[in-house]
Amino acid sequence: MNTILIITDNLREQTNGVVTTFNNIERLATLDGYRVVYIDPGDFMYVSTPEYPDIKLSLPTGIGTKIKAVNPDYVHIVTEGPIGVAARIWLDFNGWKYNTSYHTKFPEVLNKIYHIPKFITNAYLRCFHSHRGRVLTTTQTMVDELKEIGFDDNILAWTRGVDRNIFSPETKTGDYILCVSRISKEKNLDAFCQLDYPHKVLVGDGPYLNELRQKYPGVKFVGKRVGKDLAAWYKNAKVFVFPSLSDTFGIVIIEAMACGTPVAAYPVTGPKDIIEQGVTGVMDEDLAVAIDRCLLLDRDAVFNNSKHWTWERCWEIFKSTLVKI
Repeated sequence: MNTILIITDNLREQTNGVVTTFNNIERLATLDGYRVVYIDPGDFMYVSTPEYPDIKLSLPTGIGTKIKAVNPDYVHIVTEGPIGVAARIWLDFNGWKYNTSYHTKFPEVLNKIYHIPKFITNAYLRCFHSHRGRVLTTTQTMVDELKEIGFDDNILAWTRGVDRNIFSPETKTGDYILCVSRISKEKNLDAFCQLDYPHKVLVGDGPYLNELRQKYPGVKFVGKRVGKDLAAWYKNAKVFVFPSLSDTFGIVIIEAMACGTPVAAYPVTGPKDIIEQGVTGVMDEDLAVAIDRCLLLDRDAVFNNSKHWTWERCWEIFKSTLVKI
């Protein structure tokens, strides 16, 4: 049985697109006869960063011993944090090949939260992802953007999927517009909360939640939801609103579309690669305009045109790019 070692700075119980992606890859890889093993912050001492607790700062001592103990056939480094860096240094020193993936626009995130100039983070990311394997990112737009800032040509677009046993259409909808997100400042959630719409629902949790609740008492905050509970909010929404300007994909977009709910978004990276304009949603610089146009869309067409987003395709791309150590 071939073993894939996944090295990540995310805890497996976190709720974000990266964790969701690799949970599904593990499920399908196991069905395909692979063994999947993780090295993550739970293997070391770690702390959560101020203002952005999803980022874990670990002390990855002895990571080489842990890697050798797994005895992997393939290695994939998920994140560019301390564990990813320590693993990369050890792997390079020992001549092992590996792949990496680019999930988050950290230059924008760190500039928004900590005011770190983007050129500094861009330089760091170029260095981190310069190696002999492949770099997987979310969309062709992200491939093009990364090449524009100096990344090598070893980048590949890598799709995402949705669990259709959970996310499926409903014939009857409610009277609200919906946003599902990790609630942090870089998600541009104020743009959703400020919309002049009578019923707005925000699903999710995060460090910015209490501040948003105080600023927007007219918004219904329902906290974190998962599985069929989350799907019910998607199914009954008139429109799903994706206000982010910095996400590289947005799995929540395809979850909404799988429930037949059209998506209103800005015309930026992520939505541009997912939404079929005027079919599965509407992109506009004015979210209110996008919402109004989404209300006119055929929900059956939204669902039918979402069917090509599958975790099986995500796994097949991942598997096809694996490099022997």
